[in-house]
Amino acid sequence: MKNLTSYYPVISTNEGEKLVAFFQENLGFEIVFESDWYWHLTMKGQPSVNIAFVQADHESVPEAYRQPVQGLILNIEMKDIDAYYQQCKDQNWQVVLPLKSEPWGQRHFIVASPVSGLLIDLIEIIPPSEEFSKNYTSDAVPVS
Repeated sequence: MKNLTSYYPVISTNEGEKLVAFFQENLGFEIVFESDWYWHLTMKGQPSVNIAFVQADHESVPEAYRQPVQGLILNIEMKDIDAYYQQCKDQNWQVVLPLKSEPWGQRHFIVASPVSGLLIDLIEIIPPSEEFSKNYTSDAVPVS
């Protein structure tokens, strides 16, 4: 798709304002467009990092799909995950998977968002084990 100019998820929800507040207060996002049924956010200082939320029952959503998201895990990659984990614990976030290092090349933890159906996996890329290094293409092996 050579004409692609942007890519971001749009999360269907009945609690857009709660999600907007969570992403602003805890993850460094700011609103770039807001209405009573749609919110578009971008990360401060990183305009290519975007997320949006749409009211699940809005007419722009095809009628058969007008329901809040369920079972979505949103990955957010970052640096200094250990310090951020401690900050999240200090703020009493609902940690559903404690901080751990994975052999496939991630140090991460998962929190539940304030809206059911959406989990956020906060990840720092680390070198994978030798076993998992074989699964990456030669130029895509993660490095710290």
